[in-house]
Amino acid sequence: MDISLIVPVYNEAEVLYAFFERLNGVFSSSEELKDLEYEVICVDDGSTDSTPSILEDLLSRDSRIKLISFSRNFGKEAAMFAGLKFASGKCAVPIDADLQDPPELIAEFVKKWREGFDMVYGVRVERSGDSPAKRKTAELFYKIYNSLSERPIPRNTGDFRLIDRRVIDAILKLHERSIFMKGIFNWVGFKSVGVPYDRPERVSGGSKWNYWKLWNFALDGITASSTIPLRIWTYIGGAIASITGIYALYIALRTIVCGVDVPGYASLFVSILFFGSVQLIALGIFGEYLGRIVAEVKGRPLYVIEKISSNLAEPKE
Repeated sequence: MDISLIVPVYNEAEVLYAFFERLNGVFSSSEELKDLEYEVICVDDGSTDSTPSILEDLLSRDSRIKLISFSRNFGKEAAMFAGLKFASGKCAVPIDADLQDPPELIAEFVKKWREGFDMVYGVRVERSGDSPAKRKTAELFYKIYNSLSERPIPRNTGDFRLIDRRVIDAILKLHERSIFMKGIFNWVGFKSVGVPYDRPERVSGGSKWNYWKLWNFALDGITASSTIPLRIWTYIGGAIASITGIYALYIALRTIVCGVDVPGYASLFVSILFFGSVQLIALGIFGEYLGRIVAEVKGRPLYVIEKISSNLAEPKE
């Protein structure tokens, strides 16, 4: 097998037929791809619409399509990891079914792969399919993440990329439960290159991500990739202690020179609120990491598979 395409799907009934029609057209018409043997591993992440029945219909028509069905919704990161585990190709390409990841770009990925690159990732130059608010929040996330992480990720990149087999094998050796695939792709290293593309709008349907999910996803990404948010409280505590010491010295000197005055209620009240807020923020960050430690200690699997198609072999452990 040359290429394993990994397609996480969650309630994508409206776009699946269009996606596979376009994907097959790309592989049959592209000079770079038409001689390659490929498989399409669809990971149904607990869909509640007609996605499962459509996938079964597509599976019955094309033996290259293979299906993993989760017992419930475990999230896209778990779906991609499962797809990588079952992939048998010399390389793998995670791709969304909504056609915001253009299948035509796979030919350029393969070209770069043949030139010797182990990972070829798409770089979103134009994001007309995203709202201005989403573009701004995405830009802010990349800035914060890259300022905190020891391994910054290229800006405006997603999961759409080609991954060589040795990169896949390196990723599958990781056993963490709180996974952030973009961070993992970057952490393992290897020779990488970006390919710019314009990200179009969805062909049909709507995004499954709301701002609350994106916020939690951003927290997962940062806490899974860096301990700086914990370490920074040492510096914050030192700075506050220094300011407090200077202020205490000022009060002592003023008392010696001017005598004792009546303390102000407002300044005392503001100080209590300030330090109480700082402590709560610190506890919240500690809690984020503690929750992830609990998840790691429990050792629960990333996902539970309800069934797999008969044409998909069990992965080697």
